[in-house]
Amino acid sequence: MYKILLADDEGIVIDSLKFIIEKNFPDSCIIESAKTGRKVIELAENFRPDIAFMDIQMPGINGIDAMKEIREANKTTIFIVMSAYDKFDYAKEAINLGVLDYLNKPVEQPKIVEVLKRAMKQVDDEKERRSQDLLIKEKLETVVPIIENNMIYTALFQDNYDSEVENFRNLLSIEKDYGYIIVLEWGDNQNDHHLTNVVGTGIKMQSYYKEMREVIKGFFECVIGSMMANRIIIYVPYEKDAIEYNERIEIIEKTRTMIRKLKQYIDVRFRAGIGSVVKLEDCIRSYQEGQRALRKSDGTVAHVDDLPITVSYEANYPIDQERRLFEMTEKGNENEALIAANRFFGWMVENYSDHIYDIKLKALEFVLRVEHLAIREGGMEYHFLSRQDYLPSLLALNSLDEIQQWFVSKISAACRDVVQSKEKQSSSSVERAKAYIAERYNKDISLDDVSKEVDISPYYFSKLFKEETGENFIEYLTAVRINRAKQLIAGSDMSMKEICTEVGYSDPNYFSRIFKKNVGVTPTEYKEKV
Repeated sequence: MYKILLADDEGIVIDSLKFIIEKNFPDSCIIESAKTGRKVIELAENFRPDIAFMDIQMPGINGIDAMKEIREANKTTIFIVMSAYDKFDYAKEAINLGVLDYLNKPVEQPKIVEVLKRAMKQVDDEKERRSQDLLIKEKLETVVPIIENNMIYTALFQDNYDSEVENFRNLLSIEKDYGYIIVLEWGDNQNDHHLTNVVGTGIKMQSYYKEMREVIKGFFECVIGSMMANRIIIYVPYEKDAIEYNERIEIIEKTRTMIRKLKQYIDVRFRAGIGSVVKLEDCIRSYQEGQRALRKSDGTVAHVDDLPITVSYEANYPIDQERRLFEMTEKGNENEALIAANRFFGWMVENYSDHIYDIKLKALEFVLRVEHLAIREGGMEYHFLSRQDYLPSLLALNSLDEIQQWFVSKISAACRDVVQSKEKQSSSSVERAKAYIAERYNKDISLDDVSKEVDISPYYFSKLFKEETGENFIEYLTAVRINRAKQLIAGSDMSMKEICTEVGYSDPNYFSRIFKKNVGVTPTEYKEKV
């Protein structure tokens, strides 16, 4: 049904329009009318017409001004102007108001029908567009929380987050380079620095997740993770790399207000720990700070910068290069680790070239730390006496260049150890798997059997095996069996049925199909050929 408003000070015009509309569009229109500008405006507020036929010259408020008032309240009304005055100024102002057509009286019936059809089509198109927008919004209501949770989970618990940062930026329209984490937790009561009944309230809060998202989004433009036990992790994008004092106070107060709002919905006790501003790819550090802030404070909201738990550095200390050095070593990225190592060493030389002993101590500290990472990440075997020459060697060095060379060589070696140890472990597991297959290929063996033999989960073993060999498990096993079958066909007097059984197949027909798929001919054709 189309709601149509007729506005004209002449009753005969209203009656004529109503007759034409009802005749040409029976049972599809609701029609209301008014004869003064004021009545038109009042009627439009309640009736909210889809289409309005407007006369310019009406008693009191004229048609142009009435349209302006109606447009303020209803942006979608389609206006059709009918006037006995063919004045350019009126027409121009009507066009500025988005009028569909400007008709000069008298107007013939076909013209009214034609312009009304156009107006109805616009109404239908707008309704369809709004329907599509609502459908998209409805879908986003389902999809966006999943994407947001994936971002939080990937940032905190997966190693390959760097490569996914841009994907999450684009999907969630995150334009700011920095941000901070709010760790929001809940429980029945507070006991020292902890909340009680974590499990019970965690279960209770599952049904309030949607309401919590709405409240949190009302205070922060943020990314929200799913519920984990009795907490939610919130990432808030921020435009600068640090928070000034006044801004920090504002964030704390906003968080307090948010918690009070949440308590109106849910009868539990909330606490929040806020980490410092970091780059998006480093938000795990802000998360850890938010956790520590909660553990060290007995208040409702705690910011890491307010508590004596953060490490402070001298003014120009290159903390970013220090963190980069250890992060890249942990990943075995030798090039990036060496860039960070040389930059850090350059800072020491630039600022403390006269303190060679202190530079040696710092170099030794970093080397011991990266080697600890290499042992942990690479799964290497630790030897207590493996560093017995480090201190004498370092003390014997007399120049900064020699110290730097020693320093970067150890960093480089640690990175290579991470990579080589992982490769060695992977290669060793695959070689053991190959040996197991070579010994038992003629039996009914599965991926699970081989995975159990090398003590690796089937999923991870399958991925590892494909990376090392270029083939998946079934492809490799099939190749081993077919190669053995070719040897037996060419060098023995065994029957095809015996060869089929010998290489691990129970069905000769299936064996023949697999053989032809891999060799290009059937076993019999292959025997004739060789």
